[in-house]
Amino acid sequence: MTDEILVNITPQETRVAILEQGVTHELHIERTSGRGIVGNIYNGRVSRVLPGMQSAFVDIGLDRAAFLHVADIRDSEQAGNTAKPIEKLLYEGNSILVQVIKDAIGTKGARLSTQISLAGRLLVFLPQESHIGISQRIESDKERESLREKLQQLLPEEDKGGYIIRTMAETADENDMRADLEYLHRLWEDIQQKSLTIAAPMLLYQDLDLSHRVLRDFVSEETARILVDSRENYQKLVKFANSYMICIAERIMLYTGDRPLFDLYAVEDEINKSLAKRVNLKSGGYVIIDQTEALTTMDVNTGGYVGVKNFDDTIFKTNLEAAQVIARQLRLRNLGGIIIIDFIDMGSEEHRNAVLSELNKALLKDRTRITVNGFSTLGLVEMTRKRTRESLAHVLCESCPTCQGRGEIKTAQTVCYEILRELLREARQFEANEFRILASQQVIDLFLDEESQSLAQLGDFIAKPISLQVEESYTQEQYDVILM
Repeated sequence: MTDEILVNITPQETRVAILEQGVTHELHIERTSGRGIVGNIYNGRVSRVLPGMQSAFVDIGLDRAAFLHVADIRDSEQAGNTAKPIEKLLYEGNSILVQVIKDAIGTKGARLSTQISLAGRLLVFLPQESHIGISQRIESDKERESLREKLQQLLPEEDKGGYIIRTMAETADENDMRADLEYLHRLWEDIQQKSLTIAAPMLLYQDLDLSHRVLRDFVSEETARILVDSRENYQKLVKFANSYMICIAERIMLYTGDRPLFDLYAVEDEINKSLAKRVNLKSGGYVIIDQTEALTTMDVNTGGYVGVKNFDDTIFKTNLEAAQVIARQLRLRNLGGIIIIDFIDMGSEEHRNAVLSELNKALLKDRTRITVNGFSTLGLVEMTRKRTRESLAHVLCESCPTCQGRGEIKTAQTVCYEILRELLREARQFEANEFRILASQQVIDLFLDEESQSLAQLGDFIAKPISLQVEESYTQEQYDVILM
């Protein structure tokens, strides 16, 4: 066991870093202000039924009533698949067990369903169903049947619930699956007990926060320890593990050092590096990563690496190292969608196959579904990675107000010429005694030096004096032309 999980908790946010052999491979961030309510289960009270819309408003204790459509009511089907109207199913004042399936947006309240589902590490429990489903990511028919049989053998005879077997169950043993079953059943029993004793409207179950999801989703046999830097949350996690996952409770440890946890393990440095476009390779080469709405491109370059044998060998070794780094960056930055990798051109088919094999090998630990299509006719590797959450850059950053997200700004000279054109337009449209240019220090310096003659020529042409004023708060692209 060599992997470690670091949990850094403040009142504002929770950050989780997953380290493999001391190197950060994954980062997860959840902010208190941005946490949604999807997955929460409430004992709600029907406040209004709308037969014309076949929907109802349900009070679940929030500022705004939530929305329940007849299609999301489990008992809305009768024999012969004839849908019951909502007025036959609900009435005002009716207490009802509901789960949030969509957060509130704008003026619309949260959307609800009466179909309850509880996610575990290996299974999703559907207490009101009776079938066993299997994740579509598990493609082998033999593996699917084997997992179904394994689960059926573990289910007690009195268990009438339904299940969905998650992808992580592929590598799990019988004990892991039994522990997940016990956790889900205990959770459902707690919810049922609360629903009988707590009056509506009231929250019965809140989906796990990030620090608890760590125990459910991220801990594996390779995890040596989970370090938590908050005493209060450490106690909560230990209590949770003792109740539902006792096999990992002893691996949870409290960090009490003076140095911040993420500083000690250089995670803060990794976060900053993960927001940069350029990723340096140990050999001297580098990878340029460009993330856009449509796709992400990765361009591999030899940089300062000259190798020791020949040019082909230099290219091959750079591409091999880049394949490992790219796989790590995909997880670290949580890049999803279409990804295009431009490795340095290789003339050898053997080298191309070796680089592709190295990339696939490095991607094996990724929890997210990935499809690699290999080298295209243009020599590019095309692949897809499922989007499961916002990328690290989208969580931590916003578009630059100076460049408006372009990643570049106009040169001071370009801005000077724009100002000269603007002055000419203003002089033709308005009568003024003087024109004053308000701009950044860089632009004003250029007008006083290289472009001083251009400014003087324009002043002579419009026959008006032109003055300059530095505005410290202006970016290089900002300027104003004032009529005096």
